[in-house]
Amino acid sequence: MTAFKCPVCGGLQVGKVGSDQYYCWNCFLEFNYSRGRVNLYEVAEDGSLLAMDESAGII
Repeated sequence: MTAFKCPVCGGLQVGKVGSDQYYCWNCFLEFNYSRGRVNLYEVAEDGSLLAMDESAGII
C-alpha cells in the first residue's frame, strides 16, 4: 500500500475516497493526479466537488 502526502500541506492523514481520488483530513481537500498534474477540489456543503486552480491562492 502506498502512502500519499497531501500536495497542499504535506500531511500524511490522507485517505482514498474513490478509484483515484484522495482526501486530506488536515486541509479538508480532495485531490487526484491526472497527466502528471494534481487536481484539487474543495468539498461543498452538499457533498459536491468544487475544482480549485492556481488562481485560488492555494497552490
